[in-house]
Amino acid sequence: MSHSHIDAAQVGANVADSATAGATADPDLIADLALANRILFQERVLDAFGHVSVRHDKHPDHFLLARNMAPGLVTDHDIVEFDLDGNAVNANGRSVYLERFIHGEIYRARPDVMSIVHSHSPAVVPFGLLRHTPFRAVCHMSGFIGICAPIFEIRTIAGDSSDLLITSNELGAGLAKALGDQTVVLMRGHGSTVVGTSLKQAVFHAIYTEVNAKLQAEVMRLGEYTPLSEGETKTARKTIDTQVDRAWNLWKLRVKGEV
Repeated sequence: MSHSHIDAAQVGANVADSATAGATADPDLIADLALANRILFQERVLDAFGHVSVRHDKHPDHFLLARNMAPGLVTDHDIVEFDLDGNAVNANGRSVYLERFIHGEIYRARPDVMSIVHSHSPAVVPFGLLRHTPFRAVCHMSGFIGICAPIFEIRTIAGDSSDLLITSNELGAGLAKALGDQTVVLMRGHGSTVVGTSLKQAVFHAIYTEVNAKLQAEVMRLGEYTPLSEGETKTARKTIDTQVDRAWNLWKLRVKGEV
């Protein structure tokens, strides 16, 4: 099936389990991953589409990702294990995400990354289309974005007739290369992918990437603006990284309807 002729109804793929199974992931990690899906839906970063993964706690060359479904509905029982090539361990006939290659190839390229969020959050998408306006940290809460988030141009690999989805290891590797050692990579006409050194941090980064996009768009509408300097991004990130649990605990209670 070509990149340009995927039926709109086929948002997932059925694959045979072909990766070697090992020790089972920590149940708490699986539960947190399911919760992360629902948090990102609650916070309007994910809608019916997008996905979040976490590196396997016992097999660093494997990762955990929900089966093909809307993130807001994910439970512990929907989590599937994959190897870095995108081969499933325990899909058991269930449909999986077409873009699982985003996750495998970034984990392969970045040993420091423990979690990845791919989203189409609406305020971020326009910045992937702007040629001369870099996406920059404009608020201390988003210092992790740095001086300028890179943009992945899929045409350099797939030509100008693709569906813009990352549906192969080759495309995933291209995205990982564009990300480099940064935290956020924009995807022209598609969305963004963010990474973290933990599941909670990746969720935090994804939510505040969307917040930063809204703030930057608003300040650009008002006039000239002063983004964070390189030094400020580094110092702000170091401080704010200590506050991730504070945000996670609030989002967790909000999903449970307790606040």
